[in-house]
Amino acid sequence: MIIDTHCHLASAQFDQSHRETYVQHALLANTDRMITLGARPDDWEVNAAWARQFPGVVFCALGIHPDDAHEAPEGWTDRLFRMAQDIPLAAIGETGLDYFHAPPRGWEPESFRRLQQDMLERHFDLAARLGLNIVLHTRDRKGSASFEDALAIARNYAGRVRPVFHCFIGNTAQATRIFDELDGMISFTGVATFKNAPVVAETARWCPENRIMLETDSPYLSPEPLRGRMNEPAHLIHTARFIAASRGMNLEELAHVTTRNAETFYNLGKV
Repeated sequence: MIIDTHCHLASAQFDQSHRETYVQHALLANTDRMITLGARPDDWEVNAAWARQFPGVVFCALGIHPDDAHEAPEGWTDRLFRMAQDIPLAAIGETGLDYFHAPPRGWEPESFRRLQQDMLERHFDLAARLGLNIVLHTRDRKGSASFEDALAIARNYAGRVRPVFHCFIGNTAQATRIFDELDGMISFTGVATFKNAPVVAETARWCPENRIMLETDSPYLSPEPLRGRMNEPAHLIHTARFIAASRGMNLEELAHVTTRNAETFYNLGKV
């Protein structure tokens, strides 16, 4: 059995009246646990509801996506701290830095980047207060500025908060910096199966066993051979088979390694 360490079950693309169906699909496809990520305060309660409905199967992590940094309400850190007392969180996030998308109307690129950076630091502060790790998103239109800036911020919390760079599309040199400088992790989506993403496949093939996790990022990024369809946790099996084969492992071996890593990073035995 494998763990989908990053999905967005509160997304409108998931029919919330058919939650049991999605969970059953996942279980039948060897995904026995899922971590659903909140990305906006208005989806936090729905993500928490999934975790309450399926204890021991669905867990949640909550945060604010960098694209929505300008819409963060006053007191969001206090609200999230209080929620963490009500429902144990697997991590803080999804948060991070996104320099790919244009800034929202009324914002200059540089000022919006500074806002995202401030928000990311506040997420790290909150994670440190709660004793949790953090889930990071970084994306650039060109170059690697968001990665470098996130790395610099995360470095200030090294030894206190471990990050996972989710949907990792970087190279082995970038991954090595995450491991060596931050004691961090990387997780791979269906992008690893795409024919136009050889760097991602190479990094997944190379990644040390104690640093790799798997995710769908559903409802996005369905792996081959389902690319173009709505993604769901059940589809993780395709990514797992691809990465296992590329690493010369059988599926059971990769499942064991990635499950152990996810349980440790997300404290699933305690959530």
